[in-house]
Amino acid sequence: MRTFPDFFLAFALAAASSTACSENNTSGTNNMATSGTDMSAPVDLVPPVDLTPPPVPGSVQFIASGQELAVAGYAFPAATDDPAFVDGWEVNFDEVLVTFDNISLSENPDKSAIDQSQTDAKVASVSGPWAVDLHKAGPLTSKEGGENHAVAIATINNQNLNGNTPFDPTKRYAFGYDVVPAVATAKSVNMDAQGKTDYQLMVQKKWTVLYVGTATFKGVGCISTIPTYDFTKLPTVVKFKIGFTSPSMYVNCQNPENEPAAPLGTEDFQRGIQINDGTTTVAELTMQTERPFWQSFAGDSAFHFDQLAALAKKDASNKFVVTEAELKGVNYTAFKDAAAAPLPWRSCVAGYTPPPGLTSMRFDTVNIPYNPTGNPAQVIRDYLDYTTYLQSTQGKLNADGHCFVKRGYPSPQ
Repeated sequence: MRTFPDFFLAFALAAASSTACSENNTSGTNNMATSGTDMSAPVDLVPPVDLTPPPVPGSVQFIASGQELAVAGYAFPAATDDPAFVDGWEVNFDEVLVTFDNISLSENPDKSAIDQSQTDAKVASVSGPWAVDLHKAGPLTSKEGGENHAVAIATINNQNLNGNTPFDPTKRYAFGYDVVPAVATAKSVNMDAQGKTDYQLMVQKKWTVLYVGTATFKGVGCISTIPTYDFTKLPTVVKFKIGFTSPSMYVNCQNPENEPAAPLGTEDFQRGIQINDGTTTVAELTMQTERPFWQSFAGDSAFHFDQLAALAKKDASNKFVVTEAELKGVNYTAFKDAAAAPLPWRSCVAGYTPPPGLTSMRFDTVNIPYNPTGNPAQVIRDYLDYTTYLQSTQGKLNADGHCFVKRGYPSPQ
């Protein structure tokens, strides 16, 4: 069973999260350190960690997943219980590369009912960093339900910051982790040869996340807010290779596996992890891949690819390609095509209605202003800022557990 944004229930597509807006608006900025790297030096990732020995009872095993969509992509038309790009694009990944680090457990996840970021002291932690390709299907069952899409990252057997005391099975511990810039010394979890090559570029660019793949237009019977617009001006096959510079800490995450659901009354799930002393507790670092394509910072947003197709340029092999470079400087409040004509909204699915009163594509940052020359800690300057902000919200616990987001790059609250 897959779970995706509630928005898609309107046209038979399932939900992932109903409160993403809260995490987008409760994020902060900090000075997470980034490692310097000699760009001329080849990346030689540490060999894969030996994860064969079984964890001991009372331990926590940490796994990572991009869910089925990172592996199988976004089909169009979509199956009944799957989300889709509303403008008719099928999107498939070749790689979804991420660097995880600093997984931790802390005391007192319910320290503050109104400030999810507050906990007491850390009692256990494990550090990588770990280089993971979330597109490659893993051997472990992911938390979204049934499919083997997850890979093992690490295990903590006890409170290694608290005298190696066993975990208390009557407590919940606050859970958090970081997504950090790529470094040459990262431990390869499941990288193949191409992944290692692209990871070298990530190290050079100090990217935290890299999306590589292909989008193919497959919409039929679509309608547009400008009926006379000639969509044949857009390419129908677009390669994408988009790197994000978005170091982020995911703090005190909510956990869908907790009962009762929300004792504090303002959240979807109880915060933290309760550890079973008779077996191994599994906690999943989940990354939701649809986030950068959303049309709004508000939760449960539709996602689109037309605006990226309009920015794509031909490469040396005459193929259309879009990278993060094409996103920089683009006014996301007034998308235009290559001929500088306004780009209309296009709907290729039943139930999707473009934002009222808007003829051309205009993405919404809710209460964060657009200012192309403003302070990046206070405004969104361009479409690259926009997609990076959304991408930084994609970290979850156990598929759908919202975390407090602390951004380690200049970004609005």
